[in-house]
Amino acid sequence: MAGVVDPDAALMTRVKQGDMEAFAELVEKYKQNVANMIFRTLPDATEAEDLTQVVFIQVWKSAERYRVEAKFSTWLFTIARNLCLNEIRRRNRHPADSLDAATGEREDQPGRQFTDFREVSPPDLLLRNELQAKVQEVLQALPENQRTALLLFKEEEMSYEAISEVLGCSLSATKSLIHRARETLKDKLKPYLNTGEWP
Repeated sequence: MAGVVDPDAALMTRVKQGDMEAFAELVEKYKQNVANMIFRTLPDATEAEDLTQVVFIQVWKSAERYRVEAKFSTWLFTIARNLCLNEIRRRNRHPADSLDAATGEREDQPGRQFTDFREVSPPDLLLRNELQAKVQEVLQALPENQRTALLLFKEEEMSYEAISEVLGCSLSATKSLIHRARETLKDKLKPYLNTGEWP
């Protein structure tokens, strides 16, 4: 609705001016969602926490490039996806390298001020039963764009339009990716599912 200011955009306007409190609010609001998405892509809880921190460091460093008219969550998940893709490519080239070395993280960057960030062990990151393990296995086998599209649609409840922005593809291609991912999951998980809740 015209004239309504997105609260996240208002916070990012403050972040652009160096406001650490506004930055902390955004981190607190979105860190769990970002960590969950990353964990589904790189199923290692420690790596997910590390890369989540890198995402928010990137948000801080790139604040000047954020356009207030853009939806913050779309911009944020685009950064998260790109960093995941970079990490996957880096792992394929240099499997023994550490994440910190690849990101060039420094002690004086803002993300380091959130000391509880790495100590959090989000309950959503724990695989608790066989079905969750199987879902994770099937998700990992999906092509990256299908997996990301489905996770943003199901877990982040993003619109097709927002997902198409994150993925950089057309609306029809986005719908097709989600449809194919759902069909694959339903087929692979059929023996495990008694309800239609997921996917």
